Amino acid sequence: MTKVAIYARYSSDLQSQASIEDQIRLCEERAQANGHTVVQCYTDHATSGASLMRPGIQMLMQDAAAGDFSIVMSEALDRISRDQEDIAAVLKRLSFAGIQICTLSEGEISQLHIGLKGTMNALFLKDLANKTRRGLRGRVEKGRSGGRKCYGYDSVQGEERGKRIINIPDAAVVKRIFEEYAAGKSPKAIAFQLNKEGVSGPTGKGWGQSTINGSRQRGTGFLNNELYVGRLVWNRLRYVKDPETGKRVSRLNPEDQWIIKDVPELRIIEEQLWEKVKERQSSLNKPGKPFWAKQRPKNLFSGLVKCGACGGGYSMISQTHMGCSSARNKGTCSNRLGIQREKLEVDILTALEDHLMDPELCALFCDEYTKSCPSSMTSTFKAVSTNICGCAFAAQGAIVMAARARLFSFML
Repeated sequence: MTKVAIYARYSSDLQSQASIEDQIRLCEERAQANGHTVVQCYTDHATSGASLMRPGIQMLMQDAAAGDFSIVMSEALDRISRDQEDIAAVLKRLSFAGIQICTLSEGEISQLHIGLKGTMNALFLKDLANKTRRGLRGRVEKGRSGGRKCYGYDSVQGEERGKRIINIPDAAVVKRIFEEYAAGKSPKAIAFQLNKEGVSGPTGKGWGQSTINGSRQRGTGFLNNELYVGRLVWNRLRYVKDPETGKRVSRLNPEDQWIIKDVPELRIIEEQLWEKVKERQSSLNKPGKPFWAKQRPKNLFSGLVKCGACGGGYSMISQTHMGCSSARNKGTCSNRLGIQREKLEVDILTALEDHLMDPELCALFCDEYTKSCPSSMTSTFKAVSTNICGCAFAAQGAIVMAARARLFSFML
């Protein structure tokens, strides 16, 4: 009997979890009608189809290479990817593994579908982006919000979207930040004091110096937000997706493309105070590339080490040691201890080699993961969990050797 894997995805938080279940149910009905057996379901929740950097599709490709199934079924081709290059790569890899792609909308996928449907999906994304920008520009031209919520303001609910009013308590915090900076206090010291007093930050979490300082060129950060002086600047930045990582990267637009509107009713900071802050920022200019813009080398576990006390990230605090970033940049953590980076890397690799691949621990992982799976996937996952544990145990040497190789490449 032919083995089938189902892939389902929805792209927005505005959509319901039921969308995934509906897609799986329809695919299961089609598979049963054709006399096939569903062996696994792969899902990606609230994830864009413009990139393949998704855990569900990556796991599907990995299992396909292992020959776990012979057909991949999905509701439509755009559920797998909307990017023409990506969908062509998926078809190429699956065809090499002897696996067909079948969708409820298009049937069996061929190169013709990739060319026509892929182009249509790519044009749909571009057209959607243009329409969205057109709508946002219309709001900005009326002095309304063209982006996300800004600290110091409240959105006004009603028929006219994007209207804002000043939030008095938050506006007092904004004014305090400008006054203290103009008086000579550093952004780091301001952030420490706000966190010490329990003042909630823009995201509801602690304050950081980068939140206050930002980038003058890009207009980010409290001290560079021109809305606080009654000027709404839109389209300063554009965002493009890095094809290697799938993450959005900001790019500065030419000034002649910026949309600037005066909104005096939203002014929080007086012009004199604003100019005083700009003067102090200008006095700190140094020739050459700024420190934060320099490309610093990545280490073996860059971005992966977390503080055991607060859960914040660890970063390099000296040439050889790592420490809690929240303790040093925000003052929200009491953990001021540091650890030598090389010792930490050796300890982690040793732990991976000696403990992680213990069969009992691997079985525990499978049980916990099963609990988080949708009901439609649970029975299938339990059936293959033993094989997963066996494969993981067999891969122990490869994982450790790969990690060591990466470590040595950083040391060269």
